[in-house]
Formats: sequence, structure tokens, C-alpha cells
Amino acid sequence: MIEALKQKMDEEVKKLMHELNVILPSEIRRAVEMGDLRENSEYKAALERQQFVQARLGQLTQRLSKLSAIDMGQIPDDRVGLGSTVVVEDEHTNVRESYHLTIGDGEMDEGHVTMGSPIGRALAGKAVGETALLKLPTKVRRLKVVQLTTIHVELATE
Repeated sequence: MIEALKQKMDEEVKKLMHELNVILPSEIRRAVEMGDLRENSEYKAALERQQFVQARLGQLTQRLSKLSAIDMGQIPDDRVGLGSTVVVEDEHTNVRESYHLTIGDGEMDEGHVTMGSPIGRALAGKAVGETALLKLPTKVRRLKVVQLTTIHVELATE
């Protein structure tokens, strides 16, 4: 899972680097050749895209650095931790929900939560059978861990 995420981010970095170093300079050069830069929308758009690409590259570099620093030996193999898929049951409604704990602040698929989110913090370190207290502004939810698949199990099945 971590390696797949690294590979996906590496691919995005390569595409952005190509855009930053090849495509955008040629667009800027072409816009400059058109003349007056004060009223040149192509020039402004290219500069804005260049700033966006640089910012995104900074984010990806930071996330890749964090991923590289992860020590699999520090992630518990019997409790909820990074990369775990956990099924919880709300003790009040008996509704089951499934979450996959990840790191980062990027786009999340449904069911994915970050370790730093309120639900991620509530579930971290819990074992099957334990109850996590999720404190929300209007109430406190009691979520019982009914099933757990750690990152170690997921990596072993890949």
C-alpha cells in the first residue's frame, strides 16, 4: 500500500516536472512573443499554472518524505494503525461502518480517513472488541471495533 502510494505520487511528480520544465516555458515564451504582457491572458494563465505546479510539487515532495520515514516496525500488527482497514459498529444504532486509515491531506476515497482526523485519532491503538469514543460537537459516538485488517496482513496478501 505504501509503495503503491509512493509510485503514484512519483508518477505525478514526473508529469508535473515535465510540465514545469518543458511545456510551461514554451507557453510563456510563445505568450511573450505576442507582445504586450499587461493584457496577455495566455501569459497570465501560464504564470498561474506555473505557480500551481510548483506548489503541488512542494506538497508531493513533503508527502513523499513523510512516506519514506515510515517504519513498518513501529506500526502495530494487532491494533488499529496506519494502513489498517477497520470495521466498527455504532453501539447506539448498531450500524457498521468501514474505514481505511491513511496519512496525508490529499484526495480521499470514500471510507478513507487520515490518522490525524477525529475518527482516525479515536480509532488509533484500538484492538478488536474495544470501543472508541468519537467526540463530535453534538454528541459522543461509541464505536466498537468488530473487525481489523492491519497493513501487515494487507502487504502479505499482495
